[in-house]
Order: sequence, then structure tokens, then C-alpha cells
Amino acid sequence: MPFFDEIYEDKDIRVVLMRHEQMAGHAAEGYARVKGDLGLCVTTSGPGATNTVTALANAYYDSSPIMVFSGQVPTKLIGNDAFQEADVVGATMAITKQNYQVKDVNNLGKIFKEAIHIANSGRPGPVFIDLPKDVQVADCSLAEPIPENIHITGYNPKEWSSAVPRQINRALDYMMNAQYPVILAGGGVAHANAHKELEELVSILNIPVVYTMMGKGVISDDHPYVLGMLGMHGRKRANFAMCEADVILALGTRFSDRITGDLNRFPGQSDAKIIHIDIDTAEIGKNVQVDVPIVSDLKPALEELLNQLKDRMKNGGIIKSWWYKWIKDLKDSDGIPNVTNTGPHGLVIPEKVMYELNDILEPDDIVVTEVGQNQMYAAHYLNIRKPRTWISSGGLGTMGFGFHAAIGASVAVSETNPEAEVWLVAGDGSFQMNLHELSTVKSADIKVNIIIMNNEYLGMVRQWQELFFDKRYAGTDLACVGPECERNYWPDFIKLADAYGLEGIRVSKPSQVKAALERAKKSKETVVIEVLIEPESNVLPMLRPGGALDSFLSRTREEKSIYDWYGRLPRTDMECKNYCCEIAEEDDVDYLFQWGKKKEDK
Repeated sequence: MPFFDEIYEDKDIRVVLMRHEQMAGHAAEGYARVKGDLGLCVTTSGPGATNTVTALANAYYDSSPIMVFSGQVPTKLIGNDAFQEADVVGATMAITKQNYQVKDVNNLGKIFKEAIHIANSGRPGPVFIDLPKDVQVADCSLAEPIPENIHITGYNPKEWSSAVPRQINRALDYMMNAQYPVILAGGGVAHANAHKELEELVSILNIPVVYTMMGKGVISDDHPYVLGMLGMHGRKRANFAMCEADVILALGTRFSDRITGDLNRFPGQSDAKIIHIDIDTAEIGKNVQVDVPIVSDLKPALEELLNQLKDRMKNGGIIKSWWYKWIKDLKDSDGIPNVTNTGPHGLVIPEKVMYELNDILEPDDIVVTEVGQNQMYAAHYLNIRKPRTWISSGGLGTMGFGFHAAIGASVAVSETNPEAEVWLVAGDGSFQMNLHELSTVKSADIKVNIIIMNNEYLGMVRQWQELFFDKRYAGTDLACVGPECERNYWPDFIKLADAYGLEGIRVSKPSQVKAALERAKKSKETVVIEVLIEPESNVLPMLRPGGALDSFLSRTREEKSIYDWYGRLPRTDMECKNYCCEIAEEDDVDYLFQWGKKKEDK
């Protein structure tokens, strides 16, 4: 209370009152991800502070710079189990870059400055500050002024070293002499604001880019050499490129299990060389053995790489990549089908929602997702064209993250680009974890265009149960009521929107999707769009858990090879003369048109 009383009349501080502390942390992360700067949330002590643990963990695993500070009981009561006391410093130690408990008010200014520096420097991440009540109300003498520059013993992120140019020279030797080099772009490209350098590099080398889910948007999906997301739910063409690569330039990525698949079969070519540039030394070699490790901030590293590349080109250097021969066929191989028919229950196919949303998106619009099938549909299909316009929970996979992150993103956008729209792609299961924040967007006049893809299931878990557990839908059917499993569904999202004073639109036919999106875009406030989705729609292709990138599960649950769609790329001039980059018909596209629409009409 002393803190909020102090800022009550401060017109320079905008306070957005969230209805739950976890959601405040997620909103701070959404703000930070859009602004590229610190996001801040404040909570009360005890349960208020412990509620932020999930938000801190999410920010930690996705390298987002947020600061959470909470109240605490007076210092003399700490350890006495006082009312609303909790050891949140201990609870958050493993999921923050740094945490503090302030014991002396004269240290407060230095601690705040130090915490902000830690959150934003090196590999970004969250910090937590515990602020006892007696410290909040104490007078501050400032006998020692707050230092201009922060120097912390033991904390010195390695953003550059004299070895970097030498390692980059080695990397270029591999890249310029490779037939099929591939760039793997991770979320670190966005954190380093290195997107322009990446685009220039791709334009000179003419080699394809695949990205992690966190790397979506660091280079436009419309770029002719961008093949899309890699991994378990990645594009076939992206996984194929990684399987065929003989050199991989990895930028700001953790090589998580969701993008590598079976490590014993990653990458596809056993003799492929891997170059890994990352600011975090601990990530290099952690999951995948690399041939050229480069510890550096990505922006200066890519600047150095570009300078050396241009010097080589001026001196007669030649790029030996063959990708230019086949890239157009690969790029054109799987777009978003405009599915105008319905499924067996007469409801909308999810791809139709992505098709219409993709058509209405402007380059500066922000897309935020929840976690689950909705997230994978959006990551797989939507064309994101600018960095910091794609926000999703990656490392922790937090259901309920999206709506709150969208609120924070909307606040950030209102400060920087008020014309941009914020779109939330959500599932009905995820949205029910945070729907109370409809009160926040209404009372704080925050606009988010909410799309709830309602399939009446916890869709991603149901998909796994269909594929791997013989359709035993245990604990995932949200419309199953009573021991006889009568079909009924709550809540009514349209009535819910009305209860919060907002407009709700229900879409049950493919022909209604576009009009609903346009209506939401034209509105001055948040609109809730509920799209009734085919219950057993699956987001495919998909790797079997623990499977390799060169295999996929089909609609019939058969494991197929990536080479059922794409022929292996030629390695010799003779093979090249006889090679045709034919692309087989994809059974996941067939699937979309088997429900009542002739393929020749597609």
C-alpha cells in the first residue's frame, strides 16, 4: 500500500490493474517482447508474490527481460511465519537471473539499477525484488549516490572477444564452400535486434532460413529464401532442408528437443558442420555438438560476418550453394489452403481461420498465441513479416499466457504504433485459464482482437491421445458432462463477453470467418470471436515424440519419410543434370478436401 499510495497522483506512470498476479507477469512479458525493453509488474506479499512464479519461469525460459517486485512483511517479522509471509526469494532462485531482498532503504536505488542492468544485458531474463514494508516507508538519506555505471563482481556477459573474427573466418570457409548450407534462426536474433543483418546475409548468400518457434518473425515469411518453422510441428520443407544441409549456421537458439527430434539422427547428414553463435556460453554444445563455437552478441557477430563476406566477394570469392536451383519449388510447396467446406460435424476447419487471418494481417500487427493446437496452427501457417510481432510461450509452454501477453503487447503498441492491431489466437481450453482478464481490457480500455478456436477439447493433448493412445480421450473432453458423457459446453463465450460489456461474435460456418475478423478490426475495443472448430481436427505434419526430422506421422497414423515428398538433393553435377525437384501430393492437404469438396475445385 505505501508504494501504490506514493504513485497515486504520478501522471507519468500508467498502472494497468490485472485481476491476477500471474497474469500481470505475463502482461509484463508481452510488453517487454514488443518494446524490446524491460517489462514491470508489482504484487503484494505472500500469495500475490507466489502467484508470479509461473510468469517468472516463462520469462526465464524465453529470455524475456521483466522485473517483478513484491511487498513483504517487515524485516523484523521475516522468518516468524507472519501473515502473508512467503520466502519468494528462495522460491524464485532457479527461475530468475537474479533476485534480491532489500534490507536497507539506502540500497534501494542501486538495487533497482543493478536489477534493470541484469535483466536487459547479456541473455535477457527476469529479476525479482522482495521489498519489506518497513523498507518501503523508511526515509532514504542517499549518503552514497546511485552509481552511474553498474559493475557486478562475477557478472560480465561475454558479448565479444578477440577470438570472434577468427571463428567467423572459419565459419565462412564452411559456408561459402557448402552445397546446401542452411541458417537456423532462433529467438536470440530478435533479442539482439539483429534482424537487418540476418536479412542482408541471406540476400548475399542466397541460402535458406528455417527458424524455431521463438525465431518466427526475425525475417519475413514472405522472403523467397525463408522456409518456415523447424521441428515437431514444422513445415515439411523446413525439416527437409535441415535433413539435407551440409552446413548449419545456428543463430541464438538452444537446439531444444522440439526442433532437433532424435539427437542421434540430427542433423540428417552425419558429416554436416554446425556453426553456433550465441551470447550464452552454456548453450553452445549443451544439446548438439558444434564444429565452430562463437560466443558473442549476435548483432556485432553478424556485422563482422558480413564485413568478412563482402571482403571475400570483392577478392573473387564464390558462393557454391546449389539452393537457388530448387528453392522456388520448395517455397511454393505448402501454403495455406482456403478450405471453404466444413468437416463431418458441419463446423469450421482450423486452416480456414489461418487463411483469413493471414489475409487481414498488416506487417505491423502483433500476433499472440495461447499454447496448444492454436499455437501450432498459427506458427505453421501465418506469415509474420517483422520482428517483435510474434509472441508465444516457447520453453515453458504456459497455457493461459497468451491473453495476458496480448494485453501487455497492446499497451506497448499504444505507445509506439497505435495503428497496429493485436490479435490473440487462442484455444477454448487455454482461454478458460485467463478469461477473467476480460474485465481488465474493458476497464482499462485495452483492445485485443480475441479469436477462440473452440473444438470443445484440450486439443493438443486430445491429438496425442488420438495418435498414440487409441482415441482414449481421458481428461481432455471439455463438453463431456456426467458419467454418461452427455454433450454440453460451458461457458457460452458470447454471453461471457456480454457480461464484461464486450461484443462477442460466434462463427459456425467458413463463410462467416472473414466478416467476423473484419468486424473485430474495425471495433474500437476488444471483441471476442468464437469459431466453432471441427472437434477432431489435427495440426499436422507432426513428428512422433523422439522421432527424427526425416519422418512424419500421416493422417492415417502411419510413419512416413520426408523423402516420400521430396527427392534427395543431388551432390554431383551428373546427379544435378538428371534431378527434378518434384514434390508429392501432401496427404494433410488431401485430408482437408475429403469432406465434401472435389480436389479439382480447390
